[in-house]
Amino acid sequence: MTPESEEKLKTFFAAFSSDQSPLLLLDYDGTLAPFRLDRFKARPWAGVSELIAEIQRRARTRITVISGRPAGEVAQLLGLLPAPEIWGLHGAERLHTDGRRELQRLPVETEARLDGLREQLRRDSFGGLVEEKANAVVMHWRGASPRRAAEIEKRARALFEPLANVDGLSLLKFEAGLELRAGRDKGAAAKAILDEAGGGEPLWAPVAFLGDDFTDESAFRTVNALNGSHFTALVRREVRETAADVWLRPPRELVEFLRRWLKTAAT
Repeated sequence: MTPESEEKLKTFFAAFSSDQSPLLLLDYDGTLAPFRLDRFKARPWAGVSELIAEIQRRARTRITVISGRPAGEVAQLLGLLPAPEIWGLHGAERLHTDGRRELQRLPVETEARLDGLREQLRRDSFGGLVEEKANAVVMHWRGASPRRAAEIEKRARALFEPLANVDGLSLLKFEAGLELRAGRDKGAAAKAILDEAGGGEPLWAPVAFLGDDFTDESAFRTVNALNGSHFTALVRREVRETAADVWLRPPRELVEFLRRWLKTAAT
């Protein structure tokens, strides 16, 4: 990390106190775990699950994962007992620590449009990998050649863009994919979590959010708008333009951050 990034970390951790419960918000894919062509093999970086378990057990921290995946997939891949709270589908789904699940309901017209798109792509996905979610249809092209990926993206946009911004649908671009979806984004999910943690009042306990993709930018901005102590980190192998405070390269700098959190919050 740069000296400036290290100074931001020092300032953030210096704000921890024994009478507060810090809040750690985490993306999953690309942040806690490397990407895999088979998304069901995307296990966390070595040591990450163990550190999160220790933070849960010893560090008076509320940990919440905010992921584009269905929440159940994240819980299974993390393999933690007890599992942390997970907001899946970019925030449209909430899986509580006691197993209760909440899902934002879609208008009938919105669901019908998504069903029509799902049926069309079952007949012809033009070489892409289609993922069907409760509130979305996703086209992936990770692993395709640059030329093939460009063609898949072009055809996916031709299908998805006319439906975007209709009946509550929006188009979400992420690395190697497009998602036509409805419901909360990660920024709105982060705001709901922060509002709840503050009990309707401004939250002054330290808050951090770690993410990697373009879909995490709204959550970076939400956390950065807090008046209390906060920290945002872009976790990825290559830096890019971002609203995050600092850039952490996984897995080493991610693991170092989690170790530092455990040491600071457990004292």
